[in-house]
Amino acid sequence: MEELLEILQELHSDVDFETENKLVDDKILDSFDLVTLVTELGDAFDIEITAKDFVPENFNSAQAMWEMVQRLMEE
Repeated sequence: MEELLEILQELHSDVDFETENKLVDDKILDSFDLVTLVTELGDAFDIEITAKDFVPENFNSAQAMWEMVQRLMEE
């Protein structure tokens, strides 16, 4: 989780990712941020985020992203 938070902080140092839970819905993360995140998370955790995982629910909070990362690491 710590590595995920570091990646998010590099994207937007002004956002409290530990408490924010509408990152996509409130347009805090834009499409460029999401594409960057998919690449960064893939590299950092050796996972492949596919189209079926590329949904707002998986990116609205750091916790949701972490749960997705853990699930994909198990696959």
